Amino acid sequence: MEKHIEQLTKWLQAKVEEANVNGLVVGLSGGIDSSVVGYLIKKALPNNSLGVVMPCKSNGQDEADAQLVIEGSGIDSVTVDLSEQHDLLLNGIKTSLESKNDWNVNNEQLADANLRARLRMSTLYTIATNYNYLVVGTDNAAEWYTGYFTKYGDGGVDLVPLLHYTKSEVRDLARELGVPDKIITKDPSAGLWDGQTDESEMGVSYDTIDAFLRGEKVDEESEKTIIKMHERTAHKRALPPSPPDFHHFTLE
Repeated sequence: MEKHIEQLTKWLQAKVEEANVNGLVVGLSGGIDSSVVGYLIKKALPNNSLGVVMPCKSNGQDEADAQLVIEGSGIDSVTVDLSEQHDLLLNGIKTSLESKNDWNVNNEQLADANLRARLRMSTLYTIATNYNYLVVGTDNAAEWYTGYFTKYGDGGVDLVPLLHYTKSEVRDLARELGVPDKIITKDPSAGLWDGQTDESEMGVSYDTIDAFLRGEKVDEESEKTIIKMHERTAHKRALPPSPPDFHHFTLE
């Protein structure tokens, strides 16, 4: 993994140079993927990297874990609490839709969670603009393949250095980089609501998804689940669809 870290570091440096920007920013959630990215961008650009902690009615432990990453890596950081903004926006939308009897209670938790992710994306881009930085994403190969990310939320980034690394490989990167064991061994969670974990929401473990991506045999039910997630989320990995260019046709 030492060689991979060296190559990733050089790739990040090259992307900054190509884009003619000053540095890199990442949102630090206290999870393993963002922790690895935090350590990587600090290594790539020691004086021009920033970790942003964005609690949003979050589990306080996640913020504490993010602070462990900041202390361990030495990355510059800033904390922006989005709880108040999230409440204002969600409640405003909810009130407006309730006034016309259109608020869908069944989708409230998902709407709430996706709004958190998109507020974090907007915050990162506002901060990135301030510093003339690129926003670095944290999705790994398993999340990308299954579409386990919020469209225009945590999927809204400039660079995705971990895209070709399985979750188990991200753990190996974390150990090599010196990410605290507490973060490496914690249950993966997007922190979207209390008690939420990635694997319980997906219905399949990261180890199983990793095995599937390596071409190994997994149980039939898990294979169906993974393929279904991949097909259902194809739109997240593609540009927005557009119609044919009708200028090539004779308009009547």
